[in-house]
Amino acid sequence: MRTMKLGFPKFGIVGAAVAATLALGAAPADAAWEPKRPIQIVVGFAPGGGTDQTARLIASAAQEFFPVPLVVVNRPGASGTLAAEIVANADPDGHTLLVAGGSESTSVPNHMKTNYQLSQFRGVIRVNREHMVIVTKAGSGLDSIDAVVKRAKEKPGSLSYGSSGPAGILHSAFLVFEKEAGIQMKHVPYQGGAPALAAVLGGHIDMAIITPGDAQAQVAAGKVHAIATTSDRAAQIPDVPSLTDAGYDVNIENMKGLVAPAETPDEAVAYMHERFEKAMQSEGFKTLAAKSKIEPGYLSGQDFEDAMKRMSDSIAAAMSGEQKAAQ
Repeated sequence: MRTMKLGFPKFGIVGAAVAATLALGAAPADAAWEPKRPIQIVVGFAPGGGTDQTARLIASAAQEFFPVPLVVVNRPGASGTLAAEIVANADPDGHTLLVAGGSESTSVPNHMKTNYQLSQFRGVIRVNREHMVIVTKAGSGLDSIDAVVKRAKEKPGSLSYGSSGPAGILHSAFLVFEKEAGIQMKHVPYQGGAPALAAVLGGHIDMAIITPGDAQAQVAAGKVHAIATTSDRAAQIPDVPSLTDAGYDVNIENMKGLVAPAETPDEAVAYMHERFEKAMQSEGFKTLAAKSKIEPGYLSGQDFEDAMKRMSDSIAAAMSGEQKAAQ
């Protein structure tokens, strides 16, 4: 067998190692990862919406902690799945992130075939959380979740509910509630929470599942009842009981955070998480979040990832008896 000669100079292997270290500028062996170009934060929806607001809030607050620009890039289309597909297939080098946690990552892939799966992402940090609330028209007799369940069981299929669209996170949350309660209602999709609320007020549907922000004005005016929130109680409407309070395990919320392609190195994720966490602790972030009516909801990258998987699994279980679209 031929033996290759390494050819170190006469001062030996140790001397060669020292020379190599000096040639690299005495860089430590465990040198930390750092970004080499702007970091793109991809948003699957148009500018001005809730997901876009979250992206711009965290990018603005965190910019001082990064040596490169944080650039928000809007790639709207297909309920956020276009952006998710782009990031799932991006180079896992730490320079491409997705604002995720809601419809595009935990809900839509359970309703229809997508060109990516939740497992193709890893969590960096959760930034905020948003509850959902079920509202009914005042005077309808459906002034509690118990009243809704009772009527739905007495007259199966007679009740209807609206959401901001098919396959979205609000639609999925209601499906989980139906499974937990052993009931079934007719779903009527709308182009947003405001139109769904208007349909409740107009008597076109019996209830809607929307965000507390969409509901607050009409609840305050006494025109609708907020009868239950998903997950735990919402800070905006703390007197409204949660579905958990009523005995239904519906831990679904429209949370938003940053994820990276699954193969992104641990060092890159740790670097970004540390700086985004510092940003969330800053007074500037807290002030802007309050002004934007965004509820901060910090979770570590792993905890965020685990929370998304739990939600996805819960939605999948609720849909186990349904025909999936596009398959």
